[in-house]
Amino acid sequence: MLFSRKTQTPIRTLVGEGTVLRGEIRFGDGLRIDGEVHGDVVADPIAGSLVVISEKATVRGKVKAAHVIIDGSVMGPVTSTEMLELQPRAAVVGDVHYDVLEMHPGATIDGELKPIKSTEKPALKLAAANDA
Repeated sequence: MLFSRKTQTPIRTLVGEGTVLRGEIRFGDGLRIDGEVHGDVVADPIAGSLVVISEKATVRGKVKAAHVIIDGSVMGPVTSTEMLELQPRAAVVGDVHYDVLEMHPGATIDGELKPIKSTEKPALKLAAANDA
């Protein structure tokens, strides 16, 4: 097929609104958090994983997955190996490690932004320079 679309990662786990979970969550595929998590949220395996932290959700701990979508609050470091989306109500207090970052107006980060892949700058060559 010439143009193929990547299939959406299925969300198989839900932490519902009004739920408070204490401890680490390890998940595969997709996870949606609408409640509170006091502990780390880690995809295992990380490849192809998705975590959605809704506008009503709070996570106190690290978040690590391939694709991370945040519209709530995270107090801890965030690592996204593929795509990090910070929606308008996102509030992150902690360092953010990302490959690709999409940040909407209104989202806030109180920490350092650190790209995962080193982006080496190519050597600068001036078009007007002539070695003749």
